[in-house]
Amino acid sequence: MWFWNPLYFLFTLPALILGLVAQAMVKGAFSKYSQVRTNGGLTGAQAASSILRSFGLFDVTVEETQGMLTDHYDPRSRTLRLSPDVYRNSSIAAVGVAAHESGHALQHAKGYWPLQIRTQMVPTVQLGSWLGPIIFMVGFFLGGQVEGSLGYYIALAGLILFAAVALFAVVTLPVELDASRRAKQVLVSENILDRGEMDGVNRMLNAAALTYVAAAVQAIMTLLYYAYILFGRRRD
Repeated sequence: MWFWNPLYFLFTLPALILGLVAQAMVKGAFSKYSQVRTNGGLTGAQAASSILRSFGLFDVTVEETQGMLTDHYDPRSRTLRLSPDVYRNSSIAAVGVAAHESGHALQHAKGYWPLQIRTQMVPTVQLGSWLGPIIFMVGFFLGGQVEGSLGYYIALAGLILFAAVALFAVVTLPVELDASRRAKQVLVSENILDRGEMDGVNRMLNAAALTYVAAAVQAIMTLLYYAYILFGRRRD
């Protein structure tokens, strides 16, 4: 069957390995620099609030959320949610993550267009990430390899839905890289961390960026595999 095809792993295994390596690097860096207290003593929540105030973003709320590394900025409610290890701690890791998420709030305030595109894509991606492969498989088993058949068009619809997921992963790259760039700049310019402390932040955020690269490559290679199955192996 096509979904057990060894070729699938040829397409996706390199990205999977890259993702696992990147995740290990992020966890290792976060664990290491979670033990290093900042000279200024600000917690992640305090650092985020300080950054937001400095840019006049008084309408953005900073609140605690549950889980580990579940930190994110919600542009719909203008809420910056930080995990307990980030919200409460005054470590280099906590402040670095908080600054990164604050970078997303700054993007939102400045109308950064890749963030706007990503936000608009969220509903489609939430649907396409699980429904796209299902529709593709249904179409494939209904004769998707025969061009012009009902199964072919059903599989094509699934492929298009999953293509939105791949596009979302690609759009996410500049959004995350730019948020990290803003975080690194503002931590120094606002004297939240000194330059000696920035080495830990750089290592952690650079490792996090690699996870988004891996996710984008994984999504693109999976899409290419689906496309190969649909277009490259059709029966006449």
